[in-house]
Amino acid sequence: MLRAIGLLSLSLFMGIALAGENLPKTSEKFEVKGHTAYLYAAPKPAPGKPWVWYAPTLKGISLAQRTMYFEGCLRAGIGIAGFDLGEVRGAPASTEQFTCFYDEMVKRGFAAKPILLGQSRGGLMMLAWAVRHPEKVQAFVGIYPVCNLGTWALKNLPVTLADYKLTEAELRANLAALNPLDNLQGLLTNKVPMFVVQGDADAAVPYPENTQILKARYESGGGQITVKLIPGEGHKVSPSYFECRELLEFVLKQAGTKAR
Repeated sequence: MLRAIGLLSLSLFMGIALAGENLPKTSEKFEVKGHTAYLYAAPKPAPGKPWVWYAPTLKGISLAQRTMYFEGCLRAGIGIAGFDLGEVRGAPASTEQFTCFYDEMVKRGFAAKPILLGQSRGGLMMLAWAVRHPEKVQAFVGIYPVCNLGTWALKNLPVTLADYKLTEAELRANLAALNPLDNLQGLLTNKVPMFVVQGDADAAVPYPENTQILKARYESGGGQITVKLIPGEGHKVSPSYFECRELLEFVLKQAGTKAR
């Protein structure tokens, strides 16, 4: 009996190892306008070469450490990529630098409409790009994402002002034009679906100031948004956020593919 169990465990282990042996172990790196892009290309790309654009990308793509998402996407033929602009906060100038990366990905044959995945402050990076280029977005996915320039970013003023190259008074005076939450119409017009997973005990990126507002405004405009709110969960690395089956299924659906 024990021998049989041991053989079964070994077989399962070997099956998992073989299934993942063709996946890239390291990212491909390339330069765009003096900044580094990172790409994990799927060994067998799905039709149209769909891809997930992940942020924040800071000296690498941390999503590669999240086995369920990383292997689930790549095995389904979905590439994963990101662009390291450092600690940006969604300013028009840095957003257009992201566009240079997007253009390079499309030039390389990847889908013209990526799935944007923003984690924490990466949510602001991706939403800021999305509201300025809504026709180029397949879907938005958030993992406790910062959505609100008017609250979260203003608590991080030195970095935010450096990105926007404005004084605090100028930033506050122009919030309505700059805050993604106030500029969702393009995404609504283009029927961009959204999925967010967040905890209701998140002190770093409070749900009521961010995703709750996004959900209310998007739904009021007729948009499609699903929010999985985790009771008692805060801002941390946990299976609730990084082994969320619904999130992976949403990405696969938006990419027009399925698990392999």
